[in-house]
Amino acid sequence: MTIQRGAIYFVNLNPVKGREQSGKRPVLVLSIDPINQLPLVVTVVVGTKGENISRDYPTNVRVSSEESGLPLETVFLCFQIRSLDTTRFPPEPAGQLGKEKMNEIEAAVRYCLGL
Repeated sequence: MTIQRGAIYFVNLNPVKGREQSGKRPVLVLSIDPINQLPLVVTVVVGTKGENISRDYPTNVRVSSEESGLPLETVFLCFQIRSLDTTRFPPEPAGQLGKEKMNEIEAAVRYCLGL
């Protein structure tokens, strides 16, 4: 299985602790493809249903279903960055972000990390 940057997968994030996002959620692959091809972990940004987030913040990126290929509007929580083992990922992605939306994600991640 090849996991690529910009792909969106539905992944079970359990077990979790505290305020971490839990359950089966969309995750956006953030790590670069050369790292994704190694037997390491994949770095992702966790998403949630758009209806769960009533306001837009500089830490979040709202993505329409047309932009992602997912069935619902999704908000990617760029302060919720996780590294996941590849065994959590299903064989095929559920969606994909284009370059423009990936640029928005990158800007929000940089904001969250103070880069």
